[in-house]
Amino acid sequence: MSFVHGNYIATVMLCQGLAEHLLASYLELGIDGEQLPPRVKFPITLERCLSRGIIVDADVKDLQRLMKLRNPLSHYRNIDEPSNLTYRALENQSPAADHVRGDASFALSVAVRLLSLPAFRVDK
Repeated sequence: MSFVHGNYIATVMLCQGLAEHLLASYLELGIDGEQLPPRVKFPITLERCLSRGIIVDADVKDLQRLMKLRNPLSHYRNIDEPSNLTYRALENQSPAADHVRGDASFALSVAVRLLSLPAFRVDK
């Protein structure tokens, strides 16, 4: 199960990383490229992409949710923190596997939707 959970967790982290890199690099290297700070924060990237029409409000909400799923996987969270996986499993009285599977499925759906946006499609 640790291998399966690891794959689900890796999926969330990779999808978040993809979103961060794809959006920031599009802002900086795209046709209307702009200089970004050396360490641009993801919320700033989302604001800039939204203002340029690259993404819409619904995308921002899902990308923020994805960021909130990734952060407790990358950074320590006390068990009393609502974003902690163990806390979520206990709070909902459901197996951790259900949570990580759902998180990974959500992450993949966000990544697929992001890659299908006009700015990133390769069919043109």
